[in-house]
Amino acid sequence: MKDRLGRLFQRRERVPFGGNEVDGNRVTLLRDGEECFPRMLDSIANARREVLLEMYWFDSDRTGQLFADALIERAQNGVRVLVSYDAVGSIGTNLEMFDRMRAAGCDVREFNPVAPWRARFSLWLINRRDHRKILIVDNRIAFTGGVNICDLWAPESQGGHAWRDEAVAVEGHIAERMRETFMTVWRMHGGTVPRLPTRPPPRVGDTGALSRVQILANRGLRDKRSIRRVYLEQIRKAKVSVYISNSYFLPDGVVRRALIMAARRGVDVRILAAGKSDVMAVYYGTRNLYASLLASGAHIYEWTRTVFHSKTAVIDGEWSTIGSYNLDHRSWRLNLELNLAITDKAVGQAMIARFHEDSADAVRIDPIEWSARPLGTRILERFFYLFRKFL
Repeated sequence: MKDRLGRLFQRRERVPFGGNEVDGNRVTLLRDGEECFPRMLDSIANARREVLLEMYWFDSDRTGQLFADALIERAQNGVRVLVSYDAVGSIGTNLEMFDRMRAAGCDVREFNPVAPWRARFSLWLINRRDHRKILIVDNRIAFTGGVNICDLWAPESQGGHAWRDEAVAVEGHIAERMRETFMTVWRMHGGTVPRLPTRPPPRVGDTGALSRVQILANRGLRDKRSIRRVYLEQIRKAKVSVYISNSYFLPDGVVRRALIMAARRGVDVRILAAGKSDVMAVYYGTRNLYASLLASGAHIYEWTRTVFHSKTAVIDGEWSTIGSYNLDHRSWRLNLELNLAITDKAVGQAMIARFHEDSADAVRIDPIEWSARPLGTRILERFFYLFRKFL
């Protein structure tokens, strides 16, 4: 009996929150805010019953006001609009924008406010952030990725900074699971879970490329390692290739050794990291890891055209993931995160093509030149690496 319970616990522990894979979903890859923002705004504009938005950084700049206006317009026309934003991620946002949204009928709530005067406040809780980026419309179409609602992701032609990032739109029954995931955080706010939209989500159809999709989400201490566990499983069983794009690449020793072992057994391991970062301490800390990875045969590239913010991986050209999860201590131990795992060769090949396109525009780290870098640079990298759990 004890052995049976142990096996049951292990099986349950291996399944990340969000459940098993769901077949029959249409997946659309979205590059940067240039492709992501118009598609999201169009979906909001066409909402008929419900819009759910969970966003780490919801700014009050031009892009933020566009989204606020779109949500207000829907709320004023009888659509249920629920919005969750992170208190630290959106710390620079003019709160009048959220007040305007509330006055129009949107239910807007702040995740984990920085409020020392509250009875349950603690310094540890400041570190507990909602880093997810989720939009779900009418229980039918859902978006996630690394893109925040902010001018930094908008194209330069619109006054933005064109940060390099990836997002994905999914249509099908996986949107229902995404709604369930959203509601886990909504309950944390004390919000009640409204009934599902009155009409079922329309069928995607039986033609065209449909993908199997799984939600990878950590929602608390019980399953905080779930996304990392899936990453590890995929890396360890990789046979051909492991391509990772990650803006804050500070994996723990277990993940790093899995990458090294993959490269040593002949897997084509390639990592695209930030050559321009909004957190320079992470930039230097990441570089402290290059030597061991390069020695194993892995290839490393740095994106330097704009700030790099992507969080994706594609393994063996068939399994891929896109979301908010960074390979760092904060995403593993502290933040609420969400990725979608997609099992589909067509999507995987598209992800590989994007990786090659980006790496062609990036700087490749040459192992010989890297080993000859100045001592002062090495000391700086090592210094910031020591603080990797706090970055």
